Parts: sequence; structure tokens; C-alpha cells
Amino acid sequence: QVQLVESGGGLVQAGGSLRLSCAASGRTLRSYNMGWFRQAPGKEREFVAAIRWSSGSPYYADSVKGRFTISRDNAKNTVYLEMNSLKPEDTAVYYCAAGTSPYGSSSSGSFGSWGQGTQVTVSS
Repeated sequence: QVQLVESGGGLVQAGGSLRLSCAASGRTLRSYNMGWFRQAPGKEREFVAAIRWSSGSPYYADSVKGRFTISRDNAKNTVYLEMNSLKPEDTAVYYCAAGTSPYGSSSSGSFGSWGQGTQVTVSS
């Protein structure tokens, strides 16, 4: 299993930016999708973005397209989520996840390893 540790959450005003990081260890990531999910209070966990580690190809939820960018650093075994033009509705706990399902998988069940989560709060 892959061990994942997130960092970079915090409080930001609407329209601002944050970058989340997720450091991975324990497995070679070549066959993995690395993803970000989020869960707001009282809501189900939802897919945000993911990237195929081997190719660097990303895919996104419609709600964040054009505002969020996922990337990875092979040397550091780290995946990033750059969040711009943040909105109050982006407020949630953000989770990093890793899974070996096909590229494009966005269900939480497609990811078998999870980090502990990091809080992102966007004030209006």
C-alpha cells in the first residue's frame, strides 16, 4: 500500500490561491493514478482531480476545470494541487489518494490508499 501525507491547507479569501502537496512512499507509483478528493461538512466525498503518474496526464471534475491544476514531481514522489480563483464552495477537507484503476477513474472506490486530509477554508 502507498503511504500518503498531505500538506498545504489553510484559510484563504475568495479569489485567492493555495497549493496542496501530497508526499507518497512505500510503492513505485508507475502504475498508479494519484488523485485529490474533497469532503465538505454534511456532504459526500467528491472527486476533484487525478493524474496518471507514468504519463503525467491529468483529469478533472467539471467544477474545478480551469481553476485547479494537478501535477507531479517524479524526483520527490509528490503530487500537487494548485488551486486558483478559490470560492467559498471549495471549502472542504482535501484528501490525497492513490489507486491502480484505469486512467479516468474518479470514484472513491477506485483509490485504495488515502492520506489523512488537510482542511481548506475559503472565506467570502
